[in-house]
Amino acid sequence: MTQAQAGILASLPAQGRYVFFSLASGVTSDLQEALGRLQATVDGVRIVAGLGPQLVQQLDRRISSLHEFPHLQGPRFEAPSTPQALCLWLRGTERGELIEGTRRLSRLLAPAFKLDRVVDGFVHQRGDSGHGRDLTGYEDGTENPEGQDAVHAALVQGQGPAFDGSSFWALQQWQHDFSVFERMASQAQDHAIGRRRSDNEELEDAPESAHVKRTAQESFDPEAFLLRRSMPWWCVSPEGEDQTGLMFSAFSCSFYAFEAQMRRMLGLEDGITDGLFDFSRPLTGSYFWCPPMRDGKLDLRLIGIE
Repeated sequence: MTQAQAGILASLPAQGRYVFFSLASGVTSDLQEALGRLQATVDGVRIVAGLGPQLVQQLDRRISSLHEFPHLQGPRFEAPSTPQALCLWLRGTERGELIEGTRRLSRLLAPAFKLDRVVDGFVHQRGDSGHGRDLTGYEDGTENPEGQDAVHAALVQGQGPAFDGSSFWALQQWQHDFSVFERMASQAQDHAIGRRRSDNEELEDAPESAHVKRTAQESFDPEAFLLRRSMPWWCVSPEGEDQTGLMFSAFSCSFYAFEAQMRRMLGLEDGITDGLFDFSRPLTGSYFWCPPMRDGKLDLRLIGIE
């Protein structure tokens, strides 16, 4: 039986950890052995696995529609491209279990993979809707598709064995500048997002630069629906100047929806820049392919691993 990694469609965990790996060995046999070990470890629930284009290329394979995150330059701002070979999204309730899991996975994947960096995420102020809030206080994921609409948006369907049930994953680490955000009047903050922070109501008089107007999924042709599973992040600094923001995480049946939204946010269509850029910037940008599950294990047949 083939199915998606269940963590993609599940609600957000209380704690999350994004663990990024690069290729540390050019020996394909080491790589295949490491992926075999990973295949038997990833359950798709506590760990969601995404394979980067460079990993697939190293195995001399091709996944339809998989490519590196494009560097996009708008009139004022940019979306950088920071390719990675592998990302594991660890999901749980306690940070300690994710830290221990990171150590175990790092040992499991050596010497073929090298741990590059880790970003810890968490749910902030989860409400009755099940959605959490960004650290700016605005609800995240309000317009997410649900039920079968979520399945249709997030998963590949009708493309054949080992591909159906997979998903294309876009990840960006956005860093907020709270020194700027907190100087903004509350109305300016609401207009940057396009919703009132107090009740999450969409503002009819919001400017065209408002984030909800820039990214309205039904306003694209074709429509650009994706399933967002973003989490706030916080990095403590010993100097007292902590860094924080949002780990934007979106799953889709292709990268079309994300790229359409990102291009409009940057103003590549009409020169209007998304209000988010008033106080936040993307630091990274990576694409991954999330294989489906088969008989309780990652289905890696498309990259030559049974």
